[in-house]
Amino acid sequence: MSEIRATTISNAAGTGPITMTGQYAAKAWVNFNGTGTVAIRQSGNVSGITDNGTGNYTVNFTTAMPDVDYLVIGTTSPSTGITDIPRATLVLSYGTAPTTSARKILTGDSAQGNFQDCDYVNVAIFR
Repeated sequence: MSEIRATTISNAAGTGPITMTGQYAAKAWVNFNGTGTVAIRQSGNVSGITDNGTGNYTVNFTTAMPDVDYLVIGTTSPSTGITDIPRATLVLSYGTAPTTSARKILTGDSAQGNFQDCDYVNVAIFR
């Protein structure tokens, strides 16, 4: 059996990651702590998280998306004391137009306008 081991696979110019064609892997993903001091636990192609207020974050991409026609999906685990689990576990990505370099993420109850910080916020971007 053959095995390939590599730390980094770069594009032909050696300036960045390869562009996947024909596959549908996430172009960016992040697992972060959304309470207190917001902190990334693990990520791929995410340079940082901006805390814009309660339940309001911006995910910043390391390498920009080719356009704004990408899909955002995510999950959350609510913080201690949040009892309305179905509403607290929504991950929303509206409010501002998407950009190629970042995406706004809102967590909480959009129907009531009650946004909540969550212990675990997980977001994946597909393009």
